[in-house]
Amino acid sequence: MNRVDDDRGAVLEQVIITPVVLLLIGIIIVGGRITFAHQEVELAAFAAARAASIARTGAQAAGDAQIAAQQNLLARGLDCVGAPVVTTDVAGFVLPPGRLASVTTQVTCVVSLDALLLPGIGGTRVITASATSPIDTFRERSR
Repeated sequence: MNRVDDDRGAVLEQVIITPVVLLLIGIIIVGGRITFAHQEVELAAFAAARAASIARTGAQAAGDAQIAAQQNLLARGLDCVGAPVVTTDVAGFVLPPGRLASVTTQVTCVVSLDALLLPGIGGTRVITASATSPIDTFRERSR
């Protein structure tokens, strides 16, 4: 066997292996992007729940949760397609002081995968996270 035959085999191996390696790298990048987005949405949900639990009224809690989630996502560099949807359960504010109560928030963010510039991988992914924070048991509260 001469040297030319060996070189052609190496080129053929390179042609076959390179796209597979690039595909695996692309899958790792997409997985990392989705994992990053999950973490950031969870942190935003916790920040929103904490902000809502500090509020004095249920109406103020819902507004504070929305603002906290948006600011948290913006500060951490996660761009949602449109504004994030923040749902706040403020039922705990109707309970009288002295009773255990909590606020639950749910943050939903639609993340675009188009910015990755990988052929065949694009579109969006909906990411949702929830968090609960206790309301001060002995503080006065109102709906």
